[in-house]
Amino acid sequence: MFVTENVLAARRSAAGHYWPNATLLRHLARAVAATPDKTAIVANRSESGDTKRVSYRELDAMTSAVAGALAARGVGKGDVVSFQLPNWWEFTVLHLACLKLGAVSNPLMIIFRERELAFMLGLAESKVLVVPASFRGFDYPAMVAGIRDRLPKLAHVFVAGGAGPDAFDQLLAGAPAKLADLSADDVIQLLYTSGTTGEPKGVMHTSNTMLSNLGPFAERLHLGADAIIHMPSPMAHQLGFMYGLVLPVMLGATAVLQDVFVAAEMARQITGEGATFTMGATPFLNDLTEFVASSGKATPSLKIFVSAGAPIPRALVTKARATLGAAIISAWGMSENGAVTTTRPEDPEEATTTTDGAALPGMEVRVLDANGSVAPASEEGQLQVRGCSNFIGYLRRPELDPKDSDGWFDTGDLARMDAAGYIRIAGRSKDIIIRGGENIPVVEVEGLLFRHPAVAAVAIVGYPDERLGERACAFIVPREGQVLSFEAMAAYLADQKMAKQYIPERLEIVADLPRTPSGKIQKFKLRETARA
Repeated sequence: MFVTENVLAARRSAAGHYWPNATLLRHLARAVAATPDKTAIVANRSESGDTKRVSYRELDAMTSAVAGALAARGVGKGDVVSFQLPNWWEFTVLHLACLKLGAVSNPLMIIFRERELAFMLGLAESKVLVVPASFRGFDYPAMVAGIRDRLPKLAHVFVAGGAGPDAFDQLLAGAPAKLADLSADDVIQLLYTSGTTGEPKGVMHTSNTMLSNLGPFAERLHLGADAIIHMPSPMAHQLGFMYGLVLPVMLGATAVLQDVFVAAEMARQITGEGATFTMGATPFLNDLTEFVASSGKATPSLKIFVSAGAPIPRALVTKARATLGAAIISAWGMSENGAVTTTRPEDPEEATTTTDGAALPGMEVRVLDANGSVAPASEEGQLQVRGCSNFIGYLRRPELDPKDSDGWFDTGDLARMDAAGYIRIAGRSKDIIIRGGENIPVVEVEGLLFRHPAVAAVAIVGYPDERLGERACAFIVPREGQVLSFEAMAAYLADQKMAKQYIPERLEIVADLPRTPSGKIQKFKLRETARA
């Protein structure tokens, strides 16, 4: 349904022997057999203050029940089950239930609203959607009710924390279903990522592409069953999904889930649960370090903090190592392939502060110059990636798959690589702003603003921010006689059901935009202006 055998054969050729040809269910079964009463999940609800602990035995039973209940409602192999949830225990249960059914997990960011949700559910032809009854004061069932008439394939909506026949708890009463005949090459995850085309792309992963990344990752960072993995990053983001949901089950380890990031609460959870590993974008590292430094409340159990999503400022690495007493690991990756490069715990601080690491086993990276040849060491060029964890394509968008005949994936990023194979991301050739580890779909936001009656021309660029890495600035040329304030711009985008995080945080009104002779906007000049 999703990919052809030719595509799989090409990926298998690039993956070598790194594809494990197994699914996460094998690891779950091993953990249940070896340590059935071990805590698999510690899930914290910020709004109620509740904490739920789930053992591996309970996790297996819950996932079988949910799989059975979904099967009874017509969900089968290849059907898409979407869930727009915070980092709650239901998230993990749903993914494992989907594996038992052979269904495809489609995690959706909790910040998405009608505009994003209608497109994503429609493209996926989702059969089931699970949302919270309420989260941070927002009514998710009401939002879904407003778009459901546009989603003819959506048969069921279940509500976590809800009541009645559509409550998620009703799924826990299901009779265990017969396990599907799930191949390690079947698509198991559909994850949307924003690109320069103006609409999200559905990245597709299999058990082979995902687990072949996590094995080498765990080995490099010396992670085993004794790890206690704290996850503050959204599990609807590839970082949170792979390293906060899949990795703990693969290891037979314990996952500690934080649903709303607050540095003080993160520190409390790490200390209270004895967490040894955590991972998040630079703002998570910065805020935790600042809290521990100012409060004096140490996190002595924490051994490793992997920071990915944006380069880590050198001063932050130095301060974080001294303050947290943990190894700070730099990493780079994408939704399309997980973590591709990381530094090592044994690396000197210089490597962490000046590079984004070396490729994991099973992955290759190269930098090409303007002529398409491999660039000399330390020369900037286009970053390409090939190997075992590269995704197998974009849902219903094969023409957007930027891989060449040899399996090299064009990342759209500019980078340098030193003689030791460590890369440093130098910028992005694709038109995306990364704010706190989250991609902002620039073209879509620009398109909406251009429809505003006061806007004659618009361009959005990123500018550096110490905490979030980047923020977005909108340069707008107003129509003659029109005035547009920042408040009016933000209100307009909110009325268009744009996610709050996508709304530019600065507005510059200009008489004209710098352009090339062919009329293309010279965004590098706008970036210089925004930085200044």
